[in-house]
Amino acid sequence: MKKIAVLTSGGDAPGMNACIRAVVRTGIYHGLEVYGIMYGYDGMIKGEINPMESHAVSNIVQRGGTILKSARSVDFRTKEGRKKAYDQLKKHGIEGLVAIGGDGTFTGAKVFYEEFGIPTIGCPGTIDNDIYGTDFTIGFDTAINTALEAIDKIRDTAAAHDRIFFIEVMGRDSGYIAVECGLGGGAEMVMVPETQTTLNEVVEKLTSSKSKTSSVIVVAEGDEEGNAAEIMEKVKNTINDDTKDFKVTTLGHIQRGGNPTGKDRMLASRCGMAAVEGLLSGKANCMAGIIHDEVVYTSFEDCITKNKPLNKDTLKLIEILSI
Repeated sequence: MKKIAVLTSGGDAPGMNACIRAVVRTGIYHGLEVYGIMYGYDGMIKGEINPMESHAVSNIVQRGGTILKSARSVDFRTKEGRKKAYDQLKKHGIEGLVAIGGDGTFTGAKVFYEEFGIPTIGCPGTIDNDIYGTDFTIGFDTAINTALEAIDKIRDTAAAHDRIFFIEVMGRDSGYIAVECGLGGGAEMVMVPETQTTLNEVVEKLTSSKSKTSSVIVVAEGDEEGNAAEIMEKVKNTINDDTKDFKVTTLGHIQRGGNPTGKDRMLASRCGMAAVEGLLSGKANCMAGIIHDEVVYTSFEDCITKNKPLNKDTLKLIEILSI
């Protein structure tokens, strides 16, 4: 193997640039030519493939987002689109890929490998931390700290005005961000897609303690009861107490941006290096992750199909500490 390429796909995550840097410089260290593919699979189809030297990734380890940009590709979901992408890779002589992203990225990489045989190794780049095969995903730690900073400030104003705040964090299918933020931010309750939390339970929590004059409820956007605004309205109408002041804050895409934490920079760098060295050792169709501080390669099939359950002890801890 002489030439490899790296791309970022799907939602951006802080630390993706650190991972790109690690891929480029590890490749150069091992005597490879490294290319960067702009705009993910869409750029692969269009041939937006450029050689990357060591200086191309200077001064990016601390930056959020991705210098290679990201996009969702409708064309890559078709056999014709993937054939165009393959032709572009062959045109540049590229023999291996590193794909940084989440399960959607890995699904595309898996199909592409099965059809055209280009060895691909993924790096887990998503703030949701919902990928099987790694303890943490690139961007998760930064997203938690960003959200916690906001929650701390909201709690200040909640206490000052005796308000009840419903704070919505990202997590369409996963409650990892909500759980970590709820525990770290001292929330009275956390609502996540993985567990059933009824409106009656929320109402009981908010009305059972006479000593608490303010509360914070952290809601993952994908909770079965709805988003934070919908849940707040339902709870407000159920309690029907004009003396209680209800508010909603949706943190949104602020969680995706910002300088990556030291933990995310380290994780991204280790995964990037492991992906390149995995390709050189003959591995393919898998993800390089970190479990118990050791590099582990997990098949794309397992990454995509196996669930990564929440830690039940953490959920219990939130309940205990919110008394």
